[in-house]
Amino acid sequence: MSGRQDQLEIKFRLHDGSDIGPKRFPAATSVATVKESILSQWPKEKENGPRTVNDVKLINAGKILENNRTLGECKSPICDVAGVTTMHVVVRPPSEKATEKKASNQPKESKCRCVIL
Repeated sequence: MSGRQDQLEIKFRLHDGSDIGPKRFPAATSVATVKESILSQWPKEKENGPRTVNDVKLINAGKILENNRTLGECKSPICDVAGVTTMHVVVRPPSEKATEKKASNQPKESKCRCVIL
């Protein structure tokens, strides 16, 4: 029975309300490893999917989980009662640097004008 307690059953809720999982993970699994699992199971038909682990934010019980922590460290007391834990998945939008690069290819228009009277 202790082996079962060391396992967490988690499903991941995406922004459109669809789910990935549920799937079982040992409590010693790092958040980064869980994110890698999400990346591998991400539905191919969804637009704007994450490219790297850093593009994904996992939220459990209102807290953003850090990559270097384990699931056991992040577990809320509700996990012991509910059975299957639902974690919310948020994909970070493309970085501003990528957007700036696209914008830098376009000619800049001067927004400042001076009038001498």
